[in-house]
Amino acid sequence: MSAYLIVDTQIENADEYEKYKQLAKPIAEKYGGAYRVRGGEMDVLETDLWSPTRMVIIEFPDMAAARAFVNSEEYAPVKPLRRNNAKCTLAILDGA
Repeated sequence: MSAYLIVDTQIENADEYEKYKQLAKPIAEKYGGAYRVRGGEMDVLETDLWSPTRMVIIEFPDMAAARAFVNSEEYAPVKPLRRNNAKCTLAILDGA
Protein backbone atom coordinates (compact mmCIF):
# COMPACT_ATOMS: atom_id res chain seq x y z
CA MET A 1 0.00 0.00 0.00
CA SER A 2 1.36 3.43 -0.95
CA ALA A 3 2.49 5.93 1.65
CA TYR A 4 2.69 9.68 1.25
CA LEU A 5 5.30 12.06 2.59
CA ILE A 6 3.48 15.36 3.00
CA VAL A 7 5.45 18.52 3.64
CA ASP A 8 4.18 22.03 4.29
CA THR A 9 7.06 24.40 3.56
CA GLN A 10 7.56 28.09 4.24
CA ILE A 11 10.63 28.94 2.18
CA GLU A 12 12.87 31.60 3.72
CA ASN A 13 15.81 31.53 1.29
CA ALA A 14 14.64 30.62 -2.20
CA ASP A 15 18.09 30.34 -3.81
CA GLU A 16 19.40 27.88 -1.22
CA TYR A 17 16.11 25.99 -1.16
CA GLU A 18 16.45 25.43 -4.92
CA LYS A 19 19.71 23.61 -4.21
CA TYR A 20 17.86 21.44 -1.68
CA LYS A 21 15.15 20.56 -4.22
CA GLN A 22 17.72 19.53 -6.83
CA LEU A 23 19.55 17.28 -4.36
CA ALA A 24 16.55 15.76 -2.59
CA LYS A 25 14.54 14.67 -5.65
CA PRO A 26 16.93 11.98 -6.97
CA ILE A 27 17.34 10.58 -3.45
CA ALA A 28 13.56 10.34 -2.99
CA GLU A 29 13.30 8.65 -6.39
CA LYS A 30 15.98 6.13 -5.39
CA TYR A 31 13.66 5.04 -2.56
CA GLY A 32 10.70 4.72 -4.92
CA GLY A 33 9.36 8.24 -4.33
CA ALA A 34 7.31 9.97 -7.01
CA TYR A 35 6.50 13.66 -6.63
CA ARG A 36 2.74 14.14 -6.95
CA VAL A 37 2.56 17.77 -5.78
CA ARG A 38 5.40 20.26 -5.57
CA GLY A 39 4.07 23.69 -4.71
CA GLY A 40 1.51 25.09 -7.08
CA GLU A 41 -1.83 26.79 -6.66
CA MET A 42 -3.82 25.94 -3.53
CA ASP A 43 -7.43 26.52 -2.68
CA VAL A 44 -7.44 26.38 1.14
CA LEU A 45 -11.03 25.90 2.23
CA GLU A 46 -10.75 25.56 6.02
CA THR A 47 -8.01 26.49 8.47
CA ASP A 48 -9.27 25.44 11.91
CA LEU A 49 -6.08 23.51 12.71
CA TRP A 50 -3.46 24.98 10.40
CA SER A 51 -2.90 27.24 7.40
CA PRO A 52 -0.76 25.52 4.77
CA THR A 53 1.94 27.48 2.99
CA ARG A 54 3.49 25.41 0.17
CA MET A 55 2.59 21.75 -0.07
CA VAL A 56 4.75 18.90 -1.35
CA ILE A 57 3.42 15.35 -1.63
CA ILE A 58 5.71 12.45 -2.50
CA GLU A 59 4.21 8.99 -3.03
CA PHE A 60 6.30 6.01 -1.88
CA PRO A 61 5.60 2.30 -2.33
CA ASP A 62 4.98 1.92 1.42
CA MET A 63 5.68 3.41 4.86
CA ALA A 64 9.01 1.59 5.10
CA ALA A 65 10.27 3.18 1.87
CA ALA A 66 9.19 6.67 2.96
CA ARG A 67 10.89 6.26 6.33
CA ALA A 68 13.99 4.82 4.66
CA PHE A 69 14.26 7.94 2.49
CA VAL A 70 13.86 10.38 5.40
CA ASN A 71 16.37 8.46 7.53
CA SER A 72 18.82 7.55 4.75
CA GLU A 73 22.54 8.29 4.79
CA GLU A 74 22.15 9.95 1.38
CA TYR A 75 19.51 12.37 2.64
CA ALA A 76 21.27 13.20 5.94
CA PRO A 77 23.63 15.84 4.45
CA VAL A 78 20.81 17.33 2.32
CA LYS A 79 18.29 17.71 5.16
CA PRO A 80 20.14 20.69 6.74
CA LEU A 81 19.68 22.64 3.48
CA ARG A 82 15.93 22.35 4.00
CA ARG A 83 16.05 23.06 7.72
CA ASN A 84 18.35 26.08 7.32
CA ASN A 85 16.35 27.67 4.52
CA ALA A 86 12.71 26.84 5.27
CA LYS A 87 10.32 26.07 8.07
CA CYS A 88 8.55 22.76 7.49
CA THR A 89 6.04 20.34 8.87
CA LEU A 90 6.49 16.75 7.66
CA ALA A 91 4.20 13.78 8.00
CA ILE A 92 4.14 10.30 6.49
CA LEU A 93 0.64 8.95 5.84
CA ASP A 94 -0.31 5.38 5.08
CA GLY A 95 -2.37 5.31 1.88
CA ALA A 96 -5.78 3.72 1.64
